[in-house]
Amino acid sequence: MAFRFAVLASVLATAVYGSPVYAPSPYAPDLYSTAPYVKYAVAPKSYDADYDPNPSYSYAYDVQDHLTGDSKSQHESRHGDVVHGSYSLVDPDGTKRTVDYTADPHNGFNAVVTKEPLVKAYAPAPAAVYPIKAYAPAPAVYPAAVKAYAPIYPAIKAYAPTYHSYPVYH
Repeated sequence: MAFRFAVLASVLATAVYGSPVYAPSPYAPDLYSTAPYVKYAVAPKSYDADYDPNPSYSYAYDVQDHLTGDSKSQHESRHGDVVHGSYSLVDPDGTKRTVDYTADPHNGFNAVVTKEPLVKAYAPAPAAVYPIKAYAPAPAVYPAAVKAYAPIYPAIKAYAPTYHSYPVYH
């Protein structure tokens, strides 16, 4: 009887205390830190050897294409921070548009636009008229018919079934 009691007690103890118990881990702060501070060296100030404190330039162009009717021109000049110039072109309605502009640090960009009628309006050359050729569709071409022959099989002989009242061994 004592042996049975000991076996029962050991089975109960194993059933109750035999499996491990998992408990949550205690709080721990995250282990990270900010990126290290990198101090960059300041580049030394450099100067441009080609710097011109009083820049000046002047340019102009003119296009007169009588074949296409393209007519435009421009000229511009700069002295210090002041820019003067003008450009002109022929609009599609046949007028000549001229824009005179000035730009400086005090007044900014100012433009004056004028339109002048031209003596001769350029019209594009009339397009040549060619007769339209009538095309007929090409005749339909089909491949030649292939002659197909039916296969020739040997004649099938019909045999009447034979019945035996006794087993036939072959």
